[in-house]
Amino acid sequence: MSGQPMQYKNCEDALNSVQGQLLEALLQAEEDFYPWNPAEPEAEAYFAELERGFLLEQWQEVEDITQASQALFNQLHQCWSSPEWVVEENLRQSLSERFAAFMPEAWLEAIAHKAQQIFSTNLSLAEQLVLCVKPLLPNWAEDDLLVFARPLAYAMRGKSESTPETQPSVAQPIDWTELSPMEQARFSLTVAHSALLQLQNSSDEPEQPLL
Repeated sequence: MSGQPMQYKNCEDALNSVQGQLLEALLQAEEDFYPWNPAEPEAEAYFAELERGFLLEQWQEVEDITQASQALFNQLHQCWSSPEWVVEENLRQSLSERFAAFMPEAWLEAIAHKAQQIFSTNLSLAEQLVLCVKPLLPNWAEDDLLVFARPLAYAMRGKSESTPETQPSVAQPIDWTELSPMEQARFSLTVAHSALLQLQNSSDEPEQPLL
Protein backbone atom coordinates (compact mmCIF):
# COMPACT_ATOMS: atom_id res chain seq x y z
CA MET A 1 0.00 0.00 0.00
CA SER A 2 2.84 2.39 0.78
CA GLY A 3 4.10 2.13 -2.82
CA GLN A 4 0.92 3.44 -4.49
CA PRO A 5 1.34 7.15 -3.64
CA MET A 6 4.89 7.11 -4.98
CA GLN A 7 3.73 5.33 -8.19
CA TYR A 8 0.95 7.84 -8.65
CA LYS A 9 3.38 10.72 -8.14
CA ASN A 10 5.75 9.26 -10.73
CA CYS A 11 2.93 9.00 -13.29
CA GLU A 12 1.86 12.58 -12.60
CA ASP A 13 5.42 13.82 -12.99
CA ALA A 14 5.78 11.93 -16.28
CA LEU A 15 2.51 13.42 -17.61
CA ASN A 16 3.59 16.92 -16.63
CA SER A 17 6.92 16.34 -18.36
CA VAL A 18 5.24 15.20 -21.59
CA GLN A 19 2.86 18.13 -21.56
CA GLY A 20 5.74 20.52 -21.04
CA GLN A 21 7.68 19.00 -23.93
CA LEU A 22 4.64 19.21 -26.19
CA LEU A 23 4.02 22.84 -25.32
CA GLU A 24 7.67 23.68 -25.93
CA ALA A 25 7.58 21.93 -29.31
CA LEU A 26 4.48 23.86 -30.34
CA LEU A 27 5.98 27.16 -29.33
CA GLN A 28 9.24 26.47 -31.15
CA ALA A 29 7.60 25.12 -34.33
CA GLU A 30 8.19 27.26 -37.40
CA GLU A 31 4.79 26.52 -38.89
CA ASP A 32 2.64 29.20 -40.47
CA PHE A 33 0.18 31.06 -38.32
CA TYR A 34 -3.20 29.32 -38.03
CA PRO A 35 -6.08 31.46 -36.80
CA TRP A 36 -7.97 29.46 -34.25
CA ASN A 37 -10.23 32.47 -34.03
CA PRO A 38 -11.32 33.51 -37.56
CA ALA A 39 -12.33 36.90 -36.18
CA GLU A 40 -8.70 37.85 -35.47
CA PRO A 41 -7.21 40.47 -37.83
CA GLU A 42 -4.47 38.04 -38.94
CA ALA A 43 -7.07 35.50 -40.07
CA GLU A 44 -8.16 37.44 -43.17
CA ALA A 45 -4.70 37.40 -44.71
CA TYR A 46 -4.28 33.72 -43.84
CA PHE A 47 -7.49 32.59 -45.53
CA ALA A 48 -6.86 34.84 -48.53
CA GLU A 49 -3.53 33.07 -49.06
CA LEU A 50 -5.21 29.68 -48.88
CA GLU A 51 -7.80 30.68 -51.47
CA ARG A 52 -5.08 31.77 -53.89
CA GLY A 53 -3.67 28.26 -53.68
CA PHE A 54 -6.97 26.81 -54.86
CA LEU A 55 -7.45 29.08 -57.86
CA LEU A 56 -7.81 27.04 -61.05
CA GLU A 57 -5.71 29.30 -63.21
CA GLN A 58 -5.20 26.56 -65.80
CA TRP A 59 -8.99 26.39 -66.36
CA GLN A 60 -9.70 30.00 -67.16
CA GLU A 61 -10.93 29.22 -70.68
CA VAL A 62 -14.62 28.34 -70.92
CA GLU A 63 -13.88 25.62 -73.46
CA ASP A 64 -11.39 23.96 -71.10
CA ILE A 65 -13.87 24.06 -68.24
CA THR A 66 -16.59 22.55 -70.44
CA GLN A 67 -14.39 19.71 -71.67
CA ALA A 68 -13.08 18.90 -68.21
CA SER A 69 -16.53 18.94 -66.62
CA GLN A 70 -17.97 16.76 -69.40
CA ALA A 71 -15.21 14.20 -68.88
CA LEU A 72 -15.94 14.17 -65.16
CA PHE A 73 -19.68 13.74 -65.70
CA ASN A 74 -19.06 10.88 -68.13
CA GLN A 75 -16.92 9.08 -65.57
CA LEU A 76 -19.53 9.60 -62.86
CA HIS A 77 -22.22 8.37 -65.23
CA GLN A 78 -20.27 5.16 -65.88
CA CYS A 79 -19.76 4.61 -62.16
CA TRP A 80 -23.42 5.05 -61.38
CA SER A 81 -24.81 3.15 -64.36
CA SER A 82 -26.64 0.00 -63.34
CA PRO A 83 -25.94 -3.28 -65.19
CA GLU A 84 -29.48 -3.17 -66.60
CA TRP A 85 -28.88 0.28 -68.06
CA VAL A 86 -25.62 -0.85 -69.64
CA VAL A 87 -27.32 -3.85 -71.26
CA GLU A 88 -30.10 -1.67 -72.63
CA GLU A 89 -27.65 0.93 -73.96
CA ASN A 90 -25.60 -1.76 -75.71
CA LEU A 91 -28.77 -3.20 -77.18
CA ARG A 92 -29.92 0.21 -78.39
CA GLN A 93 -26.59 0.86 -80.08
CA SER A 94 -26.66 -2.55 -81.74
CA LEU A 95 -30.16 -2.02 -83.10
CA SER A 96 -29.21 1.46 -84.29
CA GLU A 97 -26.20 0.15 -86.19
CA ARG A 98 -28.30 -2.49 -87.96
CA PHE A 99 -31.67 -0.84 -88.50
CA ALA A 100 -31.25 2.95 -88.35
CA ALA A 101 -31.46 3.11 -92.14
CA PHE A 102 -34.87 1.44 -92.06
CA MET A 103 -36.61 2.64 -88.89
CA PRO A 104 -36.71 5.90 -86.85
CA GLU A 105 -34.31 6.02 -83.91
CA ALA A 106 -37.17 6.71 -81.51
CA TRP A 107 -38.77 3.40 -82.45
CA LEU A 108 -35.50 1.54 -82.04
CA GLU A 109 -34.99 3.05 -78.59
CA ALA A 110 -38.54 2.16 -77.56
CA ILE A 111 -38.14 -1.44 -78.71
CA ALA A 112 -34.78 -1.81 -76.95
CA HIS A 113 -36.22 -0.40 -73.72
CA LYS A 114 -39.29 -2.63 -73.79
CA ALA A 115 -37.29 -5.73 -74.75
CA GLN A 116 -34.99 -5.21 -71.76
CA GLN A 117 -38.02 -4.82 -69.48
CA ILE A 118 -39.93 -7.95 -70.51
CA PHE A 119 -37.12 -10.33 -71.50
CA SER A 120 -36.92 -12.04 -68.10
CA THR A 121 -40.68 -12.48 -67.72
CA ASN A 122 -42.44 -15.82 -68.02
CA LEU A 123 -44.31 -14.72 -71.14
CA SER A 124 -43.86 -16.68 -74.33
CA LEU A 125 -41.51 -15.32 -76.96
CA ALA A 126 -44.43 -14.50 -79.22
CA GLU A 127 -46.08 -12.49 -76.47
CA GLN A 128 -42.81 -10.72 -75.72
CA LEU A 129 -42.46 -9.76 -79.36
CA VAL A 130 -45.94 -8.26 -79.36
CA LEU A 131 -45.31 -6.32 -76.15
CA CYS A 132 -42.14 -4.84 -77.64
CA VAL A 133 -44.04 -3.22 -80.49
CA LYS A 134 -47.59 -2.75 -79.16
CA PRO A 135 -46.95 0.78 -77.75
CA LEU A 136 -45.72 1.80 -81.20
CA LEU A 137 -48.67 0.22 -83.00
CA PRO A 138 -51.72 1.22 -80.91
CA ASN A 139 -54.13 0.64 -83.80
CA TRP A 140 -53.22 -3.03 -84.04
CA ALA A 141 -54.99 -5.73 -82.05
CA GLU A 142 -52.71 -8.04 -80.09
CA ASP A 143 -54.19 -11.12 -81.75
CA ASP A 144 -53.31 -9.75 -85.18
CA LEU A 145 -49.75 -8.99 -84.08
CA LEU A 146 -49.46 -12.50 -82.64
CA VAL A 147 -50.16 -13.89 -86.10
CA PHE A 148 -47.00 -12.16 -87.37
CA ALA A 149 -45.03 -12.84 -84.20
CA ARG A 150 -45.43 -16.62 -83.91
CA PRO A 151 -43.27 -17.51 -86.96
CA LEU A 152 -40.52 -15.25 -85.62
CA ALA A 153 -40.78 -16.89 -82.21
CA TYR A 154 -40.41 -20.33 -83.74
CA ALA A 155 -37.44 -19.11 -85.78
CA MET A 156 -35.63 -18.20 -82.56
CA ARG A 157 -35.35 -21.86 -81.57
CA GLY A 158 -31.79 -22.92 -82.29
CA LYS A 159 -31.14 -19.93 -84.52
CA SER A 160 -28.38 -17.32 -84.24
CA GLU A 161 -28.78 -13.68 -85.07
CA SER A 162 -26.93 -14.13 -88.35
CA THR A 163 -29.61 -16.40 -89.87
CA PRO A 164 -31.64 -15.09 -92.83
CA GLU A 165 -34.89 -15.10 -90.83
CA THR A 166 -33.62 -12.34 -88.57
CA GLN A 167 -32.42 -9.99 -91.28
CA PRO A 168 -34.52 -7.10 -92.65
CA SER A 169 -36.33 -7.87 -95.86
CA VAL A 170 -34.83 -4.85 -97.61
CA ALA A 171 -31.23 -4.25 -98.56
CA GLN A 172 -31.32 -0.50 -99.14
CA PRO A 173 -32.39 2.35 -96.83
CA ILE A 174 -36.10 3.01 -96.99
CA ASP A 175 -38.48 5.84 -96.14
CA TRP A 176 -40.32 4.60 -93.09
CA THR A 177 -43.32 6.81 -93.81
CA GLU A 178 -43.78 5.17 -97.20
CA LEU A 179 -44.28 1.72 -95.70
CA SER A 180 -47.78 0.40 -95.30
CA PRO A 181 -49.11 -0.22 -91.76
CA MET A 182 -48.67 -3.96 -92.29
CA GLU A 183 -45.07 -3.51 -93.45
CA GLN A 184 -44.32 -1.31 -90.45
CA ALA A 185 -45.82 -3.91 -88.12
CA ARG A 186 -43.86 -6.76 -89.65
CA PHE A 187 -40.63 -4.81 -89.64
CA SER A 188 -41.13 -3.68 -86.06
CA LEU A 189 -41.56 -7.31 -85.00
CA THR A 190 -38.41 -8.21 -86.91
CA VAL A 191 -36.45 -5.60 -84.95
CA ALA A 192 -38.00 -6.81 -81.70
CA HIS A 193 -37.05 -10.34 -82.70
CA SER A 194 -33.46 -9.22 -83.16
CA ALA A 195 -33.47 -7.45 -79.79
CA LEU A 196 -34.82 -10.43 -77.86
CA LEU A 197 -32.46 -12.78 -79.65
CA GLN A 198 -29.49 -10.62 -78.71
CA LEU A 199 -30.62 -10.61 -75.09
CA GLN A 200 -31.13 -14.37 -75.25
CA ASN A 201 -27.66 -14.97 -76.67
CA SER A 202 -26.06 -12.87 -73.92
CA SER A 203 -28.04 -14.49 -71.13
CA ASP A 204 -27.47 -17.75 -69.29
CA GLU A 205 -31.14 -18.17 -68.55
CA PRO A 206 -32.87 -21.28 -69.94
CA GLU A 207 -34.78 -20.99 -73.19
CA GLN A 208 -38.28 -19.66 -72.71
CA PRO A 209 -41.46 -21.35 -74.06
CA LEU A 210 -42.52 -20.37 -77.53
CA LEU A 211 -46.28 -20.34 -77.09
